[in-house]
Amino acid sequence: MHLTDLNRRGGIDANCLLLEFGPFRIAVDAGLSPSVSGNRALPAFDRARDVSIDLILLTHCHLDHLGAMPVLMRQHPESTLVMSAPSKLLARRMLQNSYNVMIRQREDEGISEYPLFTRSEIERMGARVFPVGFDQPRIFSSAAGDTLVVTFHPAGHIPGAVSITLEYKHRRIFITGDVLFADQAILKGARLPSQRVDTLVLETTRGRSSRPAGTSRDTEVDRFLQYIRTVHARGGSLLVPAFALGRMQEILTLLHRAKLRGELPPAPVYASGLGLDLVNHFDEISRKTGGCDFRRQVVKDLGVLPLPENGNGTKLPRHQAIYILSSGMMVAKTPSYNACAALLSNESNAVAFVGYCDPETPGGKLLAAPIGAPFLFDAIDKRANRLASVERFDLSSHAEREELLGYAVSLDPRVVVLTHGDPDARQWFAESLAEALPKATVLDPEPLRTYEV
Repeated sequence: MHLTDLNRRGGIDANCLLLEFGPFRIAVDAGLSPSVSGNRALPAFDRARDVSIDLILLTHCHLDHLGAMPVLMRQHPESTLVMSAPSKLLARRMLQNSYNVMIRQREDEGISEYPLFTRSEIERMGARVFPVGFDQPRIFSSAAGDTLVVTFHPAGHIPGAVSITLEYKHRRIFITGDVLFADQAILKGARLPSQRVDTLVLETTRGRSSRPAGTSRDTEVDRFLQYIRTVHARGGSLLVPAFALGRMQEILTLLHRAKLRGELPPAPVYASGLGLDLVNHFDEISRKTGGCDFRRQVVKDLGVLPLPENGNGTKLPRHQAIYILSSGMMVAKTPSYNACAALLSNESNAVAFVGYCDPETPGGKLLAAPIGAPFLFDAIDKRANRLASVERFDLSSHAEREELLGYAVSLDPRVVVLTHGDPDARQWFAESLAEALPKATVLDPEPLRTYEV
């Protein structure tokens, strides 16, 4: 098999793997980079332009995996796009939102290359989706009669997320995608196969550090809810920057359960952005596919209010409140970014991060900012002193590194290919796998270099 990582910058970026074996050419994911703009945000699709891609497999609908899919489909109009049924319900809405954001960026920032795709291309892409159920092997045949078996497994990361088994002749290739073994409030953890594999493509997102001893996802949930009560008791408001797909619905569910137990303080809950719109999609997924456990009634029971429209969003209601707003990394000009500018200078207020923050994003920079230091919200030309408390809670939707390492060892692969992780995260996995699997080849592929695996 030949493998090429088309992610130009490596790390956690514009995910896209090109796999070539026998007569089959397969692309896994086609994401957009969250760190750069314009055509630079695309994977290096030019490396696959002269290759006839038979199948395009989507692991899940986060934009670093999905966001460039219409572009890849434009370049390969004969390819079949394969994804889970829940992902089919989410993909169109995620891409429509991305299109709208690119239109705004073209107008506000003068990025002439935007949008990278059209609304009609989103619609045409949807017509070419071949949905596959979990644990239901599907056979695809080449023109010469060779067969490839593709099986999706529930990966637990977000609704619709899959890990993928590929079987060709006597070879089994397993791609974890983004995976979480622990149960979330709205989603069961991953249920992955235990058969030995020849090649394992392993995500490494959390390889940088271990969860502190004595803590778990459940203890972090308890600490988060206690933090909400503490902030309310001192007269402050709380901002929770949340990823629109998966995390916002998870946080709303945790608040709803706390309210039913009488453990949520009597503060109004505000939400806005794509995440609130996706509530209806999650309700549909829950009813039609059983792919998650979420109902729109959660929003009604919590009395969730829309964020008031007022200029650039930095003026918030005077009363205490809980704000669940996108984006999770506080990207410039998003609701969480603007709300933070309004809240940060009050020592009674707080900001609670509940997921990964790239150190170069506003959220990552805020986490590193000392108390009392000035913090510049340059996109809206506002400076605020960091007097509010800022805390991080480990509610990540990625598996802990020790869990992934143990799972990788149990598969006894001949080759392990490391993906979706920063350099230090990959290094930890490379060293740990070399020790635990001394006979295996551990490959940390350079971007755009083709490897024979």
